[in-house]
Amino acid sequence: MEKMKLKLLYSDLKSDIDIIERELEKAVDSSSYLINDASLHLLQAGGKRIRPIFVLLGAKFGDYDIEKMKDVAVPLELIHMASLVHDDVIDDSDMRRGRPTVKSQWNNRVAMYTGDFIFARALEYITKLEDPLVHQILARTMVEIVNGEVIQIEDKFRLDQGLKDYFRRIKRKTALLISSSCELGAVAAGVDAKTVRHLKRFGYFVGMSFQIIDDVLDIMATDKELGKPAGSDLLQGNITLPILLLKDDPEMQPYLVKVFAGTLTEAERQNMLQYVRKSHAIEQANRMSDKYLKKALQEIDALPKHPVKKKLRDVALFMGKRKF
Repeated sequence: MEKMKLKLLYSDLKSDIDIIERELEKAVDSSSYLINDASLHLLQAGGKRIRPIFVLLGAKFGDYDIEKMKDVAVPLELIHMASLVHDDVIDDSDMRRGRPTVKSQWNNRVAMYTGDFIFARALEYITKLEDPLVHQILARTMVEIVNGEVIQIEDKFRLDQGLKDYFRRIKRKTALLISSSCELGAVAAGVDAKTVRHLKRFGYFVGMSFQIIDDVLDIMATDKELGKPAGSDLLQGNITLPILLLKDDPEMQPYLVKVFAGTLTEAERQNMLQYVRKSHAIEQANRMSDKYLKKALQEIDALPKHPVKKKLRDVALFMGKRKF
């Protein structure tokens, strides 16, 4: 339902998104049947295609050409897909969006090579654009994302971390790629430097808000809505904002001890979720998300007058207020 609502927000871009979707299918095609099947499995799991949307919306401020924009949007979505495959290996995740992950359907080795293949395809696609700035931004983005994956491994099951550590992690995990999507779409369309800066900052702020909400929904949504067990982030050792805000709570600590020991029962998982859902942590996390969302909307206000500003605002509000 939420995905349908998002599609309605950018229904006027449907024909261009369809072009990008077909190009993604071509991009994951491989001479290896194994890699081909694994890549298609990931692609067909779907997704909101948020990054391509922001590429197109950013480009609307300049010389919009879908044939050029698809060569920006496709590699950014590929990078996102590749990072998901690697994340599932790191987190030992069996389900994503209600479907078996690549590592679950095949194994860790196939998943890692599939992710590497998709990363490589992203680099191949971006070579179609001659602007060296585009290549520099994409390279910088990929380096930071990989650094983020390593940091995520280092931070697993580590309660002695603060808000700074969390925000640093989600910047690299989510916000950076959304920010780069807005920036690259605008740069490739020849948008002026000041507008590019506002779009880049907008993408960063909306990406931070989006990831905080994602972490809240991992607690608040049902297993069915998530397509995986609620609280999976914590069970996999990822300390998200709601848990970070409760780490010193004496009633929460026994649950954390059992999670880290791998002895948490199903009944205890349900009790833990109920406790977190009723705690101050959820409201605090939502407030932090709202602060980032407000900053994102301020960046939209600073953009030059253009009909697409309303679209940016609508998509940002959807991302910061979604239910799952």
